[in-house]
Amino acid sequence: MPATTSKSLSTSTFEVCLGDACIPVGQLKYVVQGRRELAQFSYHASWLDHPARFEISPDLPLQAGFFSRKAPGDRESPFFFALADTEPDAWGRQVIDRAHAKARKKDASLGPLREVDYLCAVDDFSRVGALRLMKDGAALRAVTAGYRSTPPFIELERIYRATRAVERSKETQEDLRYLQGKGTSLGGMRPKCTILDESGRLCIGKFPSIGDSINVTRGEVLALRLAADAGIDVPRARAVDVNGTAVAVIERFDRTLEGGRIPYLSAASMLQAERSSQRAYTEVVDVLMRKGAEPERDARQLWRRLVFNLLITNTDDHLRNLGFLYAANDQWRLAPAFDLNPMPGKLRESKTWLSEDAGPIETVTQLLDACGYFLLTRQEALRVLREVGSAVTRWREVGAASDVGLSKTELKAFEDAFDHDQMREALNAS
Repeated sequence: MPATTSKSLSTSTFEVCLGDACIPVGQLKYVVQGRRELAQFSYHASWLDHPARFEISPDLPLQAGFFSRKAPGDRESPFFFALADTEPDAWGRQVIDRAHAKARKKDASLGPLREVDYLCAVDDFSRVGALRLMKDGAALRAVTAGYRSTPPFIELERIYRATRAVERSKETQEDLRYLQGKGTSLGGMRPKCTILDESGRLCIGKFPSIGDSINVTRGEVLALRLAADAGIDVPRARAVDVNGTAVAVIERFDRTLEGGRIPYLSAASMLQAERSSQRAYTEVVDVLMRKGAEPERDARQLWRRLVFNLLITNTDDHLRNLGFLYAANDQWRLAPAFDLNPMPGKLRESKTWLSEDAGPIETVTQLLDACGYFLLTRQEALRVLREVGSAVTRWREVGAASDVGLSKTELKAFEDAFDHDQMREALNAS
């Protein structure tokens, strides 16, 4: 908890650094006064003079002086956008909340959790992107050299048992202690963890939820395989059987092959979009034109993804499920696609609008009409449409393959997500 300086005011101060070398970037202050939470940030002069300097967050322009931010609403973070992207997701917060509630039963003097407690609860090794928090000369939640906090692949079953206990509200203190810091990733409400695979690569492990009516984990691996066949950049993924339970293991794309950290921003952060705001994909294209390392390529890639989302009925396409990786020279590129999930039985309507005028994406016609904004001619768009449609039509074959592993019954449950009028429209468009 933050160090208290008076009954009504508490302040915590952290150093913000970048990458494995922990290059000093700036200082973050978190202030609580009553119910008011405020974050302040200032760049170090050394970062402003650094040859590799860049704006770490769209709300932190490269200039001297203090920047301040307070949470604009109950569901919003008081932290600057790039730092908010590193906070625990809904699942991680649930784990932290449960652990804190048990601790308060033993120690009534413990106060309620503040946003800074969630920000500080993420393991340094697995924190999203390249920003790191330092306190008293050491990284927060770092481990001693030669040790690790991220579990190895062989512990998947143990992690799954702990997550299932949390979902059933039967978790022990040992379950919560084991999951602390491991239950965070690039977002979402479903049970998950960070894990090292057999080759030492940082991955996300995604588990079934007790409320699932379909095989969600294998379904996500299926979607990622189809996306790759459709020409979409995706991380490597596979379905792993853990004593009869399907776990999706997906490589983290915010790390280099050597394990180095890559700066990351969600599309919501890049647009400085609060959770309650309605934004559009055409705004993402506008950002690419201003800040993209390869704006034409990424604009076209984005349109391809929108077609794919429509055809597989992936309707959880909010802007935190789209991201950017830092390239160089203050420029960014689209991150690989993630959180792709076929959703049978769902209304085929995107959460993020196509444009302010067009509204949510519901039809192939809408996408074709807007293709020019994504730097595609109609003929180019029709070619992409056929490529994506052709890849998606193979969903049964790909889903039944041994490395995805969906049974005939499980495939039948996904049918509504793939076989629909918009798929037929995509294949016959001219």
